[in-house]
Amino acid sequence: MTDGVPVTPVPGGQQLIQLAAQLSELLRLRTLPIGMKLFEDAAAFAAVPGLRRPPEGSKHSTCQLVTQSRIAGFTLGITHDNVPEFSNCGGVIGLNEPSDLYLSGRKMEGVWFENREAAAAHQAQMPRVPARHHGLVVSPLRSGRLDPPDVCLFYANPAQMILFINGLQWRNYRRYDFSITGESACADSWGRALRDRTVCLSIPCYAERRYGGVADDEMLMACPPEDLSRGVEGLIGLSKAGLRYPIMPYGPQADPAAGMARSYAGKA
Repeated sequence: MTDGVPVTPVPGGQQLIQLAAQLSELLRLRTLPIGMKLFEDAAAFAAVPGLRRPPEGSKHSTCQLVTQSRIAGFTLGITHDNVPEFSNCGGVIGLNEPSDLYLSGRKMEGVWFENREAAAAHQAQMPRVPARHHGLVVSPLRSGRLDPPDVCLFYANPAQMILFINGLQWRNYRRYDFSITGESACADSWGRALRDRTVCLSIPCYAERRYGGVADDEMLMACPPEDLSRGVEGLIGLSKAGLRYPIMPYGPQADPAAGMARSYAGKA
């Protein structure tokens, strides 16, 4: 039991494939749920089935590579050589140490922050994975190629996200607090989830939307596989109670009594 919540066995293999399908159906997701797994060993990294690598010499932000996986269905291997050296990308996922250009605040001074002190504080408080990893693999959960992944991720709109969180709270309630880094919001999603193995919700940042193609209405959920299992189980329970996506609007000028009576029948 962790924080008063019973520990759920880590799902893998066919079970995780089924969970991804159920999640997509229950929330009607637009893109594929994906998994992430960090590797310290280069041989284990290279042995992932169906592994693709970015073209030699090309540089991509992590959010661009994540988008290729969730939209095109690629299983992609990411190393320090694939991410821009001037970016935060490698430092967030534990492939390298952030450069002094970032840590000092010089990179974002006058851009995202008025002064260097604010820019440096942003870097100092950013969640990051310890820099001891050779690579990271991203792959759709439906492929079963990461068995199991370290964390699972999916993009969804706010209505879909709150229902998933309601699903997490269905059997064993806990209150969730999520962090907001601001720019470099991937630190709040896959960065923090990979580091702390906890449920993380983020509002994708400007860079994720500009380079990663994240839509205006999309948010990002990252969580360990066992939490994905809890969330899906809860979504099924909510659906049986008539609470499902899409949420049919009742109307701002209608008396809510009839609708409330359907949801809370016999609870007076």
